[in-house]
Amino acid sequence: MKKLILSAALIMGSLSTYAVTAPLQNPQNQSILVQERYVVVETVPDAVKAALETAHPGAILEKAYINEKKEYKLEITVGDQKATVYADAEGNWINK
Repeated sequence: MKKLILSAALIMGSLSTYAVTAPLQNPQNQSILVQERYVVVETVPDAVKAALETAHPGAILEKAYINEKKEYKLEITVGDQKATVYADAEGNWINK
């Protein structure tokens, strides 16, 4: 009977080594999302205004921002809906 209990304990002990969890990933190796900084501007280039009027006729430009890459963040109102759109200095739309 002692041999049966001892052999069961050995078997259970050997199976527990397979239940070890994988180590956590090193957080230094993970990529970090950097939030771009935008600064409020009073005016936007004519190309951006033209692109806005073409894409969203009747849109009202509420606020405009610019970042270091010369990309514009535009907060607009179309009718009763508000939206945020992004464009470069040439008036090309950017998907964010």
